[in-house]
Amino acid sequence: MAPSHCPQKDAPNANWNFCPNSGAAYFFCVLFGLTLIAHIVQAIKYRKGYSWVIAMGALWQTASYAFRIESIKEYTQSAWYTAWFVLILLAPLWTNAYAYMVLGRMVYNFTVSAKILRVKAWRFALIFVLLDIFAFLVQAAGASMASGDNLTKEQIDRGLHIYMGGVGLQQIFIFFFLGLAIQFQKQMRRETPMQDRPKATQLLYTLYGVLTLITIRIIFRLIEYSRGYDSGIPVHEAYQYIFDSTLMLIALVMFNVIHPGRIMPGKESDFPSRKQRKAIGKNNVMGRAGGSLPMHARAADGSNAPSDVQLDQNPTYPKMDSTPSYGIVS
Repeated sequence: MAPSHCPQKDAPNANWNFCPNSGAAYFFCVLFGLTLIAHIVQAIKYRKGYSWVIAMGALWQTASYAFRIESIKEYTQSAWYTAWFVLILLAPLWTNAYAYMVLGRMVYNFTVSAKILRVKAWRFALIFVLLDIFAFLVQAAGASMASGDNLTKEQIDRGLHIYMGGVGLQQIFIFFFLGLAIQFQKQMRRETPMQDRPKATQLLYTLYGVLTLITIRIIFRLIEYSRGYDSGIPVHEAYQYIFDSTLMLIALVMFNVIHPGRIMPGKESDFPSRKQRKAIGKNNVMGRAGGSLPMHARAADGSNAPSDVQLDQNPTYPKMDSTPSYGIVS
């Protein structure tokens, strides 16, 4: 039960328009901090540079609640309030971007052609990450406009509407992405070796689950701010904890449990470098399901392609290197 007098709400110049629960903020700060530690350990263990993206998402979620705690303590300081408000709105975009990056690498590791609808895996991943960045910039602009000092109701609503536009774009991109993911699933059933299919399917369903959680969170945010603060939802923090923070915590934990670095281990599961793709020929680079060697180690004539070091020493290097043979998935 809320206290009869709440300084965070009742004090002059207080930033809060309701009485926030500090215990809940501490609780979620700890939970997000634990998944952050786990993601850092996993990024180092599996040596996957792209996994620092999901670690950054966990960091922003943890920081948002750390700033929320400070804002509850220093309830007249707008800087703390602005920091947590902006971070909690934007943090899920890191998780979204990570899902895009993971599927791109799945296309490379579990198909023969390394393509979806004629788009190469690395290009496909790049396109959706760039779209996610665009949605991020729109949302950041809106969130910043809605969280400044001494704003009128009209200014806050304008910022929230811009933010909602960015959220809407994010969801549109997710729908397109899910369509391609379903296409990949059909392709995977035809091309992925039977021994690799269970792990690949497990990771794909994890992606579906994470994107479903993000979609529910987007729907919540659209409903929440559809009438600005007049909807009443923003002044009941239980809705935020249920339909935002809990969902994003589950998404982060899902990637802890089913980590892409465990499903696609080793350096050979990484995208071929630009130099390797150029040496092989862009149209000749195939997915790892196309043979027992990591396919970025093969040249157009079937021989092993030169490594980056050899290419640096002699760009026209014609000989076979000593790249060992690897299984498709260890």
